[in-house]
Amino acid sequence: MKKMEEYIRCIPDFPEPGIMFRDVTSVLQDAEGLKLAIDSMIKILDGVDFDVVAGTESRGFIFGVPVAYAMGKAFVPVRKKGKLPCETVSEKYALEYGFAEIEMHKDSIKPGQKVVLIDDLIATGGTIEAAIKLVERLGGEVVKIVCLMELAGLEGRRKLEGYDFEAVVTYEGK
Repeated sequence: MKKMEEYIRCIPDFPEPGIMFRDVTSVLQDAEGLKLAIDSMIKILDGVDFDVVAGTESRGFIFGVPVAYAMGKAFVPVRKKGKLPCETVSEKYALEYGFAEIEMHKDSIKPGQKVVLIDDLIATGGTIEAAIKLVERLGGEVVKIVCLMELAGLEGRRKLEGYDFEAVVTYEGK
């Protein structure tokens, strides 16, 4: 049986020289790789008490929905600004050059709900940090954060201090 790392394609010098791009599409395009990714995330959640899975657009949807389904939980999308039709709460976060903003429906998390956040990758941690703030603003409690990959060299984990975070695969570089 292959390890998760063997399904993740590495593309050197993309999007710029010196960067080793970790491509999740190679996982999605392989039935065994996709199954291993979802099963690995479910295994990380074994024994975790939670009510709902929230996933960030868009690859957090890809991994979060099957995890929620398999574990009998609801799924809440965390979307880019302007994509949700009902009343929302929003949070801005810094990008390498500029800012982005994400939103959740105001009624998506009930006060006291225990939430698992799922995404494909943590790099600088800005997106997940913003998602945490949204969940907490709605009265939810983030009990676990799960990502398929962590780029440890970008130190995104530092923004998650005090939270239970785990990645299926950790790469030491950027």
